[in-house]
Amino acid sequence: QVQLVESGGGSVQAGGSLRLSCVVSGNRDYAKCMGWFRQAPGKGREAVAIIYTYTGDTSNSDSVKGRFTISQDNAKNTVYLLMNDLRPEDTGMYYCAARPCNRVMWVLDGLSRQEYAYWGQGTHVTVSS
Repeated sequence: QVQLVESGGGSVQAGGSLRLSCVVSGNRDYAKCMGWFRQAPGKGREAVAIIYTYTGDTSNSDSVKGRFTISQDNAKNTVYLLMNDLRPEDTGMYYCAARPCNRVMWVLDGLSRQEYAYWGQGTHVTVSS
């Protein structure tokens, strides 16, 4: 099993920044791929950014490219999502997720949400204009 504990959500005005944190525990072999997903009110859950933790390779959704950065601190077993230039449309619940994967799976699966088996409880982000 993998346990994910998220923090860092809050309220910010448009143009501001937040950094979300996800602390990973349990079987790390099942958390080689990590990701951040979000869900706005009345909408489905969408991928934001993912990271292959063995190499540090990342991929971002088109909606956040150039604004959000996913990163990791191996010593702290933590994955971060730095969100800059926040916009009202970024408002929603942000979820940390994990799954077992390898390099081939990383390349082929990309941002596919259904492949992520473990999820955090979510942390809410509100961006006001």
